[in-house]
This record gives sequence, C-alpha cells and structure tokens, in this order.
Amino acid sequence: MTGTGRLRLAAVQMCSRNDLEDNLRRATERIREAADHGADVVALPENFAFMGSDEERAHVAQGLDGEILGTLKALAREKGINILAGSFLVESSEESDRRPYNTSVFVDREAIAAAVYHKIHLFDVSLADGASYRESEYIRPGKEPVTVSREGVTFGLTICYDLRFPELYRALARKGAQIVFVPAAFTMVTGKEHWMPLLQARAIESQVYLVAPAQFGRHDEKRQTHGHSAIVDPWGAVLAQAPERECVIYADFDAEYLEEVRRRIPVLSHERPDIFREE
Repeated sequence: MTGTGRLRLAAVQMCSRNDLEDNLRRATERIREAADHGADVVALPENFAFMGSDEERAHVAQGLDGEILGTLKALAREKGINILAGSFLVESSEESDRRPYNTSVFVDREAIAAAVYHKIHLFDVSLADGASYRESEYIRPGKEPVTVSREGVTFGLTICYDLRFPELYRALARKGAQIVFVPAAFTMVTGKEHWMPLLQARAIESQVYLVAPAQFGRHDEKRQTHGHSAIVDPWGAVLAQAPERECVIYADFDAEYLEEVRRRIPVLSHERPDIFREE
C-alpha cells in the first residue's frame, strides 16, 4: 500500500474449461500481467482452475497444499503481490461428509495463505431457460464470514451466489471490511439482469469497494457465463468493467474516499440491532 492510502486493485476475467493445467497457465499469465502494471492485489474468478460440471469439479478437488495454491503462492512471492484465489474445490477432512468446499483463499505478499473462506450459500436453482443447478449435491457449505487485514486494509471474502445475501456483506462491514471480493461465474440468464444491480447494491448499502472477477463466455456445450467483471466503489460507481474477452481490469482503492462516504451517510452507525438483529 502506498503512503497515500491507496491500493491498485486488479480483477482477472477468464473463460476456464475442464483443463486444469491450461487454466493455471492462463491465470498465471494474467497475474504476471497485472503485477507488471503495478497491481497490489490481483483477484481471480470462481472456478478459475477448473470449469466443468459439479461432478467433474468434485473429482479434481485438492488440499491447500496442492498444485493450485502452490502455484499462486510461488507467484505471490516472486512478484511481491497479494493474490485472491477466486475459488477452487478443497477436500474435506471429515469422514462424515466427504463433499469438498468451494473455497477462496487470500495469499499475501509473503506467500502466506492468510485467509480461507468456504462458500456459505450454494447455488441450488432452476432457471427459466430450463437449466438446473444443484451445487449442494457435490459441494459442502461453509459456516463463517471471513475477513483478513493486510497493509492496514481489511478484506472480506465472498463467492458468487453469496452476492444475493446482503446480510453477509453487512456482517463483513461490521467486521471492518473495506474491500470485499466477489469471484463469480454468473449464468447468462441471471447475469444479464442481476449482476451489476446486485454489485452496486451491496457496495452502496455496506459502503465497501467490491472487486468482482468473473468467468465469461462458453465453457462447454452446456455452460455459458455472463462475464462483465467489475470493480465498484462504495458510492456505487463502476470504476472498471471488463469487455467480452479474457483480460485484466484495474482501479484504485482510496481509503480516504471510503471514510468520506461513510461519514457522509453513516449507515453502519445508524443500524438498529435492538429491532432487526437476532441475538
């Protein structure tokens, strides 16, 4: 972080497929590109390392000591940057439930896995176009909101479908989050109508910066995602939005501006937990 209270944020947009090695290669290229353009924090999308059916993804789950995180740790150390491993499937160690977690990991400049978040809200829906998703059949849900502080900034971790649950973002703001990640693989149907309004709403109501790296394009004959990766400020302004291609977008986090927004409309101090918050 610079002395002016700023961080250069980068969000990577990808079209990952069911080829782990190729996806990792392309993710590595985009991270290097972002680092060479001065990024302090680079965020990858949901399922960046492998994009396939829920059943296929479950078969490529690995531990936090596996190839995926090992590759990103080495890159974080080499480039001296923070990396958000948007999400990949992490094996469960509990015999009672062997479903893996859909997991996001914040890797700091020292190559430390400083925060591990398991996706809380799982995508079990049937859409108007006939597509049906049952993430919970193959994925185990997480239980806890996660934040991590580095270089005087607090980050909150969420994944994709979490975006529809404002209480999670408000909980992260209460825990001090200033920047919240939303790695995603929004469907074409839902993304076209809901992606940007939801991002802006979560940023405005919780007064945080949102960094939302997304999957885009056609991944196989059945799956197509919306893309439009974005970085949104706490006033709801879209600072950067990706075109329809694999790329990196950039914007600056400004701590002073964030505090100005929170002073201007102090919603966090106007909450009424005596009425609305359950004990």
